[in-house]
Amino acid sequence: MLNNIGLPGLLLIAVVVLVLFGRGKISSLMGEVGKGITAFKKGVNDSTKELEDEAAAAKDVTPQADKDKA
Repeated sequence: MLNNIGLPGLLLIAVVVLVLFGRGKISSLMGEVGKGITAFKKGVNDSTKELEDEAAAAKDVTPQADKDKA
């Protein structure tokens, strides 16, 4: 169904949305979407860093006798 929408159809949809919501409402909505994306990226980076820190701090629990064999 959505495969048949071309450039004129997308432009018509954009104009209708702009008329219904107004320019101010759309720009504030896009600002909120940008803030959400930024917060999501920050959360992903923080959790990745936290996992890397935990992996680096993990102790080696291999018995000393097994270490000597290697």
